[in-house]
Amino acid sequence: MSIPFECIGCDISKSWLDLFDDATGEVTRIGNSSDSIAPLVEAWRGRNLLVVFEATGVYDQTLARALHDAGIRYTRVNPQRARDFARACGRIAKTDALDARMLATYGRALELEETVPPSASRQRLRDVATRRDQLVAIRAQEKTRASESDGWTAEHIGHHIDFLSDEIVALDKEIQRTVKADDALRKAARLLRSAPGIGPVAACFLLATMPELGRLSPKALGALAGLAPMNVDSGQFRGKRMIKGGRKRVRDALYMAALGAIRCKKGSLFKALYERLRSKGKPAKLALIAVARKLLTTLNAMVRDEKEYEAPIPE
Repeated sequence: MSIPFECIGCDISKSWLDLFDDATGEVTRIGNSSDSIAPLVEAWRGRNLLVVFEATGVYDQTLARALHDAGIRYTRVNPQRARDFARACGRIAKTDALDARMLATYGRALELEETVPPSASRQRLRDVATRRDQLVAIRAQEKTRASESDGWTAEHIGHHIDFLSDEIVALDKEIQRTVKADDALRKAARLLRSAPGIGPVAACFLLATMPELGRLSPKALGALAGLAPMNVDSGQFRGKRMIKGGRKRVRDALYMAALGAIRCKKGSLFKALYERLRSKGKPAKLALIAVARKLLTTLNAMVRDEKEYEAPIPE
């Protein structure tokens, strides 16, 4: 028997929150700030609520923290899926108020899982890792510009590249400090690093952006990372299976880890999978994606069972 709950849809922008309460049918707008959110959340205490809003990067963080601190359930939904739901309901028009109403309907119609916020250490790790990614991308752009420049411009770009490299090293040290300061992160990092192909960068991004490791089924985790092949079949047509969606940064990290896994000595299991697929005529990229998916499944089992990687014994 399920307990009845009330659903509140929230459309989030940088400056405003538009809220639809399905218990009253009212739409209200408040500022997207701690001062505006705090009294609203306080008024919600004691109600059996589910607050539904789209994942909007940093703009939903103030609301999410306030809801978590107050013990109010909430779920962050994929914006594309929310929009697809609206279209399926015949709602083509799009305004902030309509979006808030649609999100409440979405939460009421589907069994949405409550979002579990990351720990403070994991959130810190995610922030630092994201900033590191940004600086690495900027450095790559500057290196391209340096190759196309000379004279004073090339020298100036070189100074900037050196500065960026120093900042990236500093962020690497901050990542190490963050992991070492948290027992759960430190233990998980040791497990991940024992697997072939998983270096410090891959381990960092898996810890920061894949907290579901060890808690989901292999199929669900593969879909979450965007490594599960999707069918494209209709009638007699049989389309080509392709991966799509998922968390791109996790997929990128696992792809690079797969490259390392098939080359290192203790990665014989993954090398065998790669070579078997290649011998069947499969493209190299497809074979590497399969290795990445196998690697993710292995990491999931390692974290679940709290066991380090054990290479298969050669026959």
